[in-house]
Amino acid sequence: MAILRSINLAVAFLLELCMLAALGYWGFTTIQGWPRIMLGLAAPLLAAVVWGIFLAPKAARPLDPSLTFWLKGAMLGLGVVALVMANRPKLAVGFAGAVVINMLLLWLWRD
Repeated sequence: MAILRSINLAVAFLLELCMLAALGYWGFTTIQGWPRIMLGLAAPLLAAVVWGIFLAPKAARPLDPSLTFWLKGAMLGLGVVALVMANRPKLAVGFAGAVVINMLLLWLWRD
């Protein structure tokens, strides 16, 4: 069981990276001109800063574990929304499925 838990934690990290990539992709494809560069860089940067401050294992300002769980789910949900808004619904569905399964396992194993 320990191996499966470790794999799930690795998948959680990969999902975090995918969320950042989805936000960047959304930013670069949403609008035209130079503002898209700003949005494409700022959206994942802001998400990474929030994640690092509040949600990382060694966060500067750790939150209550239940609040951390729900905020992680909400932020990963932003990745799903970003993919939908970037007109990538199939990727969004796959990402959403992976997030739901991963979050369910994290909750069951209290990781």
